Amino acid sequence: MNDGKTMAPPVPVQSRPPAGINAGAWLGGAILLAIAVLPLLVRNAFLTHLAIMVCINAIIVSGLSLLARSGQISLCQGAFVGIGAYMSVLMTLGLNLPFILGVAVAVLSAGLVAWLLGAIMLRLTGVYFVLLTFAFGQLVYLVFLEWDSVTGGANGIPGIPPASIFGFAFDGKPSFYCLALVLTLGVFLLLRAIYRSPAGHAIDSVGENAKLAEASGISVRGTQLFALTLSGAIAGLGGSLIAHYTNYISPESFNMNESVTLIIIMVVGGRKILLGPLIGAMVMTPLPELFRGAVESQNIYYGVALILMLRFLPLGLASLPSRSRRKQEVRA
Repeated sequence: MNDGKTMAPPVPVQSRPPAGINAGAWLGGAILLAIAVLPLLVRNAFLTHLAIMVCINAIIVSGLSLLARSGQISLCQGAFVGIGAYMSVLMTLGLNLPFILGVAVAVLSAGLVAWLLGAIMLRLTGVYFVLLTFAFGQLVYLVFLEWDSVTGGANGIPGIPPASIFGFAFDGKPSFYCLALVLTLGVFLLLRAIYRSPAGHAIDSVGENAKLAEASGISVRGTQLFALTLSGAIAGLGGSLIAHYTNYISPESFNMNESVTLIIIMVVGGRKILLGPLIGAMVMTPLPELFRGAVESQNIYYGVALILMLRFLPLGLASLPSRSRRKQEVRA
């Protein structure tokens, strides 16, 4: 019924674009695509080497990020990397098995050790779990160092054969970069599928509030055990790639400093965002080359960067696009 008053026309509501289809996502994808093809176009050996190490570090840290999303932090990721590396070498160099079988054994071995570790230690949480993983990492390092007949001791194992699939040897940097890039993409697609599955929702729920998740019927210990097992298996894949890329491994490559460096990469990139490990690896992997003339000060720079990141950007560099988008929405 019209009472004589003029009604104002409704204000149109601006529709929000669906998540994942925004300018920031397209821009990020374009940047990552450019980084992926740049080493192949430039044909610079040093740049290609850095790109390979970025891919390997991104693979390893993505597993660590998976565990962190479940609410646990591990200081023995370097140990799982070492287990994968040594098992792959023993299969290919010791038993003369194909590279694919060596990688499979490396992944399964590291995952099995991670599962056994979790079955024993996941009854503890927080700082107690972190301390136990620290002790386990030191124990594995000592085994690598003292078991000369298998690991070569402090001298390590030289002469590791290059990666080879169906007769094609990835013995050059460009070809190995293609292999590392494909495996990195495969790992990230796997984790993307997991994060969007009920298992991924359970991992996030346990990481956010373990007691509430348990009250909702989610097995906290079972979820964290799954995350730790998969994290170890992914680290084993990264260890196998390191061994067959460098053609030499030694216990020093898998000490506690390496585990701490992996955690720093995860924090800088962002542990709750899928591409966080890749972004962290792209930022932190080239730093040792920049500080080659000041090795003693490298840890100081790492520590300062970690403190600043935790203070001003706790969700990592990968959260910058979402933060800027939220600020724009608030202004609008």
